Amino acid sequence: MPTGYRALVTTPPPPWIPTDSFSPLDDKLGIEIIDFDPDRLVATMPVKGNEQPFGLLHGGATCSLVETIGSWAAMLGAGPDRKAVGIELNATYVKSATSGVVTAVCTPVRRGRTLATFLIEVSDDKGNTTASARLTCMLLPA
Repeated sequence: MPTGYRALVTTPPPPWIPTDSFSPLDDKLGIEIIDFDPDRLVATMPVKGNEQPFGLLHGGATCSLVETIGSWAAMLGAGPDRKAVGIELNATYVKSATSGVVTAVCTPVRRGRTLATFLIEVSDDKGNTTASARLTCMLLPA
């Protein structure tokens, strides 16, 4: 099982996912995918250890969470013979997170032959939106 994979996910990863496919950065940030449904991918990340100097969740950590979940959604939608690379990320920070865990939910806007675009909403433990983002990935042959 890849690091960051919880045993009790809603939708498990497909069998063609390589077991070493999570990145060292995802491991450092504590990102865990808890639902591998390509139409509604869900991941979590702790705030603790990912704060900026003022105690707020770092925007770079949020962008890493967004890029991770959007890239996974693109890869799952593209299938085992393709790979996805992010080519554009746009993030808006709406509210600060200072503790607990943030949850990112990724839904597709459009899936094409060469490009896939996703919306990702990040929320805190209370369900408040902390960030909203859009990620576009290019789909390439594996």
